Formats: sequence, structure tokens, C-alpha cells
Amino acid sequence: MVLGQGLARRAPAGTDRELERYLTDFFSLERSASFSRQELLSTLLIYFRYPLLALFLGFFSAGTLLVPLLTAAYGFFLSYSVCCFTASFGQAGVLLALAVFGLRCLVTMPCYFALAVPALRQSELRAAAAFGGGKRLRTVPYGSVRWLWLAAILLAGVFLELYLTPELVDLVLHQIL
Repeated sequence: MVLGQGLARRAPAGTDRELERYLTDFFSLERSASFSRQELLSTLLIYFRYPLLALFLGFFSAGTLLVPLLTAAYGFFLSYSVCCFTASFGQAGVLLALAVFGLRCLVTMPCYFALAVPALRQSELRAAAAFGGGKRLRTVPYGSVRWLWLAAILLAGVFLELYLTPELVDLVLHQIL
């Protein structure tokens, strides 16, 4: 997170104007009650990428190193994005970043850690079995009900993101611009 903040401060001059222009142009477009297939797929990718990557890494002993790196990348990109908003819009950028990323973080972060922690444990067991005593592995500590709950939470977040976030951002932009 600190690295993201530091790099955001070193953004080239004019980046703040580009971000402001992009946001105002984007949100000045006519909004319809529905969303496109591309918007849905993009939002699904945004919501599911880190949790699914963490889950996937739990099946490999390399996950012992890669899950913490994935967690660091998650924190870096989020921090960098938020800092770009605050650098561009000052104190109002905090509110704008909350409107853009708040719901996403509220949904994806708990789901990510609910998958990443057991994935890290599982990858540690796999690494110990591969490089150590060759003990028999326990099964992955995910139950089918847990999968369904996490998937349902992420899907609910996707649809809230598609319907609620544009309204929140539009409201904040009208207050700060």
C-alpha cells in the first residue's frame, strides 16, 4: 500500500486533468437502465479475479510464495488507484474513491481473505509434503456451502456495482465539479 501511495505521488504532471476529464466524459454519457454484456463481463472479472487466483494458488506448493505476492499486488493496485483520485481531486477525491471502490472493497476483500487464508495453508501443506516428510495432505478446507455463499456474495456485489456505483459516482462528481 505504501508503494502504491508513493508511486501515485510521482505521477506525471497533467495526470490529474486526464483523470478528471475521463471521469466527467464517462459520467456525462447517457445512462440506460440496463448494462451491456461487456460491462457485465468486466465487472465479473474485477470481482472474481483475486479470489479465484488465491483459490487456484492453494492447489500448488508455489502458492506459499505467490499468495502473499498476490495479496501485496491487490493492496498496491487499490492503494495506487485511491491515491490517484486523491491526487487529482484533493480531499474530494477521498469521497470519489469511496464511491468508486467502496462497494467493491466491501464485497471482494472479505471474500478474498476467506479464500486466500485457507489457500495459503493448503499450499504450505503441499510444500511441506513435497520438500519435507511426504505426509499425506488434508483436504482443502472449503465446503460446498462456503463456495455457494462466497459466489452469491460476489455476484450480488457485481449487480450492486453495475446499478449502484454509477449513481454514487455521478452524485459525488456533481458535488465536486
